[in-house]
Amino acid sequence: MKIFEVLLIMVCLSVLSIFMAGYLFGVGPASSLENLRHPGNADEYNMDTVELLDDNPLKDKNVLFLGSSVTFGSASLQQGIPEYFGARFGCEYTKEAVSGTTLVDNGDSSYVQRLLNNVDKDEHYDLVICQLSTNDASKNLPLGEISDSKSLTDFDTSTIVGAMEYIICYAKTTWGCDVMFYTGSHYESEAYAKMVEQVLLLKEKWGIGVLDLWSDGKFNAISDSERELYMKDPIHPTRAGYRDWWCPEMERQLLDYYSKG
Repeated sequence: MKIFEVLLIMVCLSVLSIFMAGYLFGVGPASSLENLRHPGNADEYNMDTVELLDDNPLKDKNVLFLGSSVTFGSASLQQGIPEYFGARFGCEYTKEAVSGTTLVDNGDSSYVQRLLNNVDKDEHYDLVICQLSTNDASKNLPLGEISDSKSLTDFDTSTIVGAMEYIICYAKTTWGCDVMFYTGSHYESEAYAKMVEQVLLLKEKWGIGVLDLWSDGKFNAISDSERELYMKDPIHPTRAGYRDWWCPEMERQLLDYYSKG
């Protein structure tokens, strides 16, 4: 075989590997290489290093995670919150996450439709944890208003608040389980700030948990070097960001929620 042919084969294999990485990690080829090379995604931050927490409220429980790219782990080699929870709490989990999707019911990939069509209603779940989607904010989707009702048929899922109420009501009705929403850490977005305000009001109406990473100024006051390590961009954490920044705080808030019973 000629040297040119060998080089051509090597180039083709390299290109193929890049596209395969993009497929596996749910992002484009260039982003895949960036993610693989990001210091925050080094092997030392693998979720396999997370130690099991003894005597915790989620031990041997079944948890459903519903979300988009932040739940999927699109910038962290698909290791994020569900994987941390599985390792730390010793729980079983289902990760129903598709990048770019919204709470607002605007198609088959919306949170609402995936909850209805992709998740087995006959499965038993002890907890549903739903991501407060940044996509709804970036797409300027209608916020809506909190309903006076607690009936599944009364919520306007074409709005953000209506979709959130539908998800809460569906989970409680279908599985009789606890429901939590989690926010992202703070970034510049008036639309997302309004979504956080509403989910905190829904906390009062429905008695749900909210793992709030947005509102605490002290939590968000990390150094520039930490932010560079922890975040691929203002929205998406790396493995280090999940393991060493977001998830320990989510854990603290979750344990506080269950301690108050």
